[in-house]
Amino acid sequence: MVAVAAVCLFWLGSPIPGMAQAPVGPGKTLVHSKFGGQIFGFDIDQNGTEGVLSESQLLSDGNVLAAVETFDQKTGQILTVVSKTETQDDFLTMGIVGASVGLIEREHVTGGFVTRRIYEELNPLSANKFTGMWTPPLTTEDIILGISRNQGVPTTAILYFVNNAENFDTFVFGSNISANTFETPVELTDPTFMESNLPSVAYDSKTNEAVIASADSSVGGPPPVFALADLTTGAVSEFTGVPGLPPFRQGSINGLAVDSEDGIACTTTEVDFRVEFYNLKTQTGFAEALPGATSQLQSGSDVEYDPIHKLFFVAQSVSSTGNGSSIQVYNTQGKVVESLNGFNFSNASNVVFTHIALNPSNRSGYVDGPASNVTEIQSFTY
Repeated sequence: MVAVAAVCLFWLGSPIPGMAQAPVGPGKTLVHSKFGGQIFGFDIDQNGTEGVLSESQLLSDGNVLAAVETFDQKTGQILTVVSKTETQDDFLTMGIVGASVGLIEREHVTGGFVTRRIYEELNPLSANKFTGMWTPPLTTEDIILGISRNQGVPTTAILYFVNNAENFDTFVFGSNISANTFETPVELTDPTFMESNLPSVAYDSKTNEAVIASADSSVGGPPPVFALADLTTGAVSEFTGVPGLPPFRQGSINGLAVDSEDGIACTTTEVDFRVEFYNLKTQTGFAEALPGATSQLQSGSDVEYDPIHKLFFVAQSVSSTGNGSSIQVYNTQGKVVESLNGFNFSNASNVVFTHIALNPSNRSGYVDGPASNVTEIQSFTY
């Protein structure tokens, strides 16, 4: 861990003379999927030493090798194969929630169709085995679009939509996944939040609100829209985000994270390669291009938040500050703190989009890559 004095001087931009500075950026530790399959989601425990991933690959007999594995954050070594199947089923690592609880979705496939979704827990992750099931009030037609990334608090916000011929309604609800308890789903009636627009969800633990951001994904579409859904009362309020700058418009929302303590949301948008910061109380904000960005190819994707050091992390598949891919790091005032360059990750071939997994306690993390076939993840420090 970086010493407190060093952190303070770092923020002032003045390194200590004669003192060696901890290296930042991509690390040498790689986690490889045990059986060489494509990684279907991963996360690391912010209050422990382990991580979890799922992998999948098509076998020569037409079945799928699917597995869930835990790994050591420090060494990158696979610790345990929690489950391995060779059927038509798949696993998806949804994330680590609450206090060190791993959440895994298993899609049970019959006749080429998903006929059941089973949500299994590693509670705690260090048990290195499934310990029980999370049983949300969802049917087979209810498909989860995303969960909020907010370890350390009991509630997780779950965004899902109804996938049937009659409607594609979108809902959000809160759940204490460890306790297997649920709040009443809240419907988002604004069509902006339809599944086709790829809405993103985060959670404000101070107000017990789900924060959902979405935009008309068509080129030249209107500004993004934000919904604040009170998970206690079910009340929903909306506000419109910052408009795009001609000749660009935002396009879809690619990432969203929330600083609950200060009520700040950070998003990235596709077409105009910008990052946006919003005060959720005043419902005002501002936007700026990612550092050095001049093209949609350099737009940001995943956004994550470090609540200890109060930093937002933005994944950028095509870097505007170095070679390959980058992670742009911002403070809560929207100022660039540092650019972590030299990665290789992309949403292009990922079944699950690029994800930045953080461990703020030791200023480290993991991100997809560098293998182009998405069979490994890479460590980094900041």
